[in-house]
Amino acid sequence: MTFTISDTAYSTDSAEAKEAMYVDLRSQLQGLVHGETDWIANTANFSSLVFNSMPDLNWAGFYFLKTEDELVLGPFQGKPACIRIKKGRGVCGTTVEKGEAIVVPDVHAFPGHIACDVNSRSELVVPVFSKGAIVGVFDLDSPLPNRFDEVDAQGIQSLVQILEATLA
Repeated sequence: MTFTISDTAYSTDSAEAKEAMYVDLRSQLQGLVHGETDWIANTANFSSLVFNSMPDLNWAGFYFLKTEDELVLGPFQGKPACIRIKKGRGVCGTTVEKGEAIVVPDVHAFPGHIACDVNSRSELVVPVFSKGAIVGVFDLDSPLPNRFDEVDAQGIQSLVQILEATLA
């Protein structure tokens, strides 16, 4: 199978533009993971697709829950990152604790934020589930404050659901 990532320049100027971007990304992701069950390959391609398609990102990647209380770095795009994050610490660890997506408009205002990249100003973290249990998180960072909103949270959750279906 041959697959090419779209060269479309996406806009984040409006909810409609973002929703159109997520429709396109869902289509591309479905093509990337179709028939593939390898978790590492699928999460690597997922990270690359999102990082290279969405505007204004400086990091996109996964952390996997390796023990009951610790996330470990998985496939990502961007600068080197923190390797281990305790459950309940930072945005990623808090996402695991709460079991829901977290949008952080200003990381400097988030209690206990872990600064892996000092250029990050806003963050979106979405939990990843398998068989009803959290197995990790997908983390997006941006150098712009207020980069992410509820449209982004729902859009990324819809992409994560496509990935989760490859675990079945």
